[in-house]
Amino acid sequence: MPAGAAAPGVSRRKCLLSAPALSLPLLIPQQAWAGGQIEEPLADAVRGALSSAIANSAPPVPVFSSTEARLRYLRWLSAMSDRLYPRMRDFNTRIEFLQTAWYEATRAGLEHSLVLGLVQVESAFRKFAVSSVGARGFMQVMPFWSRLIGDGDPGKLFHMQTNLRFGCVILRHYLDIERGNLFMALGRYNGSRGKPQYPDAVFGRQKNWVFSG
Repeated sequence: MPAGAAAPGVSRRKCLLSAPALSLPLLIPQQAWAGGQIEEPLADAVRGALSSAIANSAPPVPVFSSTEARLRYLRWLSAMSDRLYPRMRDFNTRIEFLQTAWYEATRAGLEHSLVLGLVQVESAFRKFAVSSVGARGFMQVMPFWSRLIGDGDPGKLFHMQTNLRFGCVILRHYLDIERGNLFMALGRYNGSRGKPQYPDAVFGRQKNWVFSG
């Protein structure tokens, strides 16, 4: 979905699905790309969007205005599920991740393929990944963000929806600051503004997730 495009209406599940027990290896943080967003003042809209991610823990469920829009989404979901299978074997976890990533990318006006490419670069789709500078989760969000808009508990950044909401809102925030310059926004997201290595890596991985169906 092009940057700035309006997101479709969405509603949330009334209750959480029972989460499967985590195996011990998943509880051990794994090293990831050393992301390093910089702490800075936030606009009220950004602060509100991040705060709501902590308040709402249920996975989002998209609602569509037309049958064709819903069918296109289901085709996307099926195609992405097949591509993601080697990295995320459990079906329910994989579908919940893709559903949440689609929702948060759409909500932030970001390309779905871009968000998935960024996740691949940042964490290789590992929920409990931790970088050398302490960034956490799928989108490698720095712990200070939880202090700015929540109760300061960085452990919440490992929650799937919270992490994807934070990552997408932060990237949208940087994209707005950089006036639509995605190259510079990605550099800012990684703490390497103006250097090509990180944006080039994300653009390269983005190609793995482009959907034209």
